[in-house]
Amino acid sequence: MKKVILIYGAPGAGKGTQADLLSKKMGYYHFDTGKYIEQTLNDKENLKSKKFQKEKELFDSGKLNTPAWVLKDIVVKNTKKLAKAGVRIVFSGSPRTLFEAFGDEKTTGLIETLEKLYGKEEVGILYIDVKPESSIFRNSHRSVCSVCGAPVLYKENGVQTCPFCDAPLRKRSLDTPETIKVRLEEYKNRTQPILEELKKRGFAINMINGEPEPFQVFEEVKQKIN
Repeated sequence: MKKVILIYGAPGAGKGTQADLLSKKMGYYHFDTGKYIEQTLNDKENLKSKKFQKEKELFDSGKLNTPAWVLKDIVVKNTKKLAKAGVRIVFSGSPRTLFEAFGDEKTTGLIETLEKLYGKEEVGILYIDVKPESSIFRNSHRSVCSVCGAPVLYKENGVQTCPFCDAPLRKRSLDTPETIKVRLEEYKNRTQPILEELKKRGFAINMINGEPEPFQVFEEVKQKIN
C-alpha cells in the first residue's frame, strides 16, 4: 500500500469523499488543501492583511489561488511536518497547478518533495472520472455542515441538518452555478495538464469510474491502492 496517494478529478468527482474514506478506513491523513485554504481565508485575523484579502477574492470567484503561496506557505510546509511524523498522506486534488506540482528553476514542487520524503515508488495517483453534467449537478446541490464542516451528499428528501452533529447546513461560496463553471475551466486548463506531465515522469495514472455511489467507488479505490 502506497504511503502517499494523490487523488485527481474534476470538481464534484468525489475526491474529498474518497480521501475521507481512506483516512477513516485505512489510516491515511487527509490533507484537504481546499478546506485548509478556505479555513485560512475565512479567519478574521488573516483577513486584516491585503495579501489574504486578495487570495480570498480569488477563492470566492472559483479561480485557483496564487500557486507560490499555496505551494510554499501551505502544502510543502505541512507535508514536511507530516512526513517527519511518519504519517501516510492522501491529497484530494492537490497539487493544483503545474507550478505547485513541479516548481521551477528556483522552487521545488510538491512531486519532487514527496519523492525526496517518501520515495517515488511510494507515491500513487488516482483519477476519478465523472461526466461534466455530474460534476455540475453534484457541486450545485452540495452542502456542508456549518459547525463541523462535514460534507452532506444531496438527497431528494432534502436533509436539512448535519447527520454527524445535527447542526444547520450551509452552501459553500464555491458552489454557485456561475462559480462552478469557472472552477471547471480552471481545472481543465491548469490542473489536468499535471496528469500528462506525471505520465511523462513515469507515474501510472489509475483510472476510476466516479459515477456510482461513493461506497461503490471506494471498493475500486481500495483495489487500486492495494
